[in-house]
Amino acid sequence: MAKETTKTTIEADGLRYRSKAPGSPFAATSSFGAATMSCFLCGKHRPRALLKSRKLLGKSQPVCAPSCKELEEQLSKK
Repeated sequence: MAKETTKTTIEADGLRYRSKAPGSPFAATSSFGAATMSCFLCGKHRPRALLKSRKLLGKSQPVCAPSCKELEEQLSKK
């Protein structure tokens, strides 16, 4: 089950990907609190309001609150 390969070439203006959508998948926000961060445990990007700090490996890391599994269940019900 191999992935379908996308053929790309370097264009005259230096761009390689014509099929790739421009920009970032994370919208630019004006306030720091509305930004997203990734959970240290599951790696999913969440708004900062849905994360808590937990000391892991001797450093405070953002993790899903109350837990990754519970948060995913809550979000899937909506």
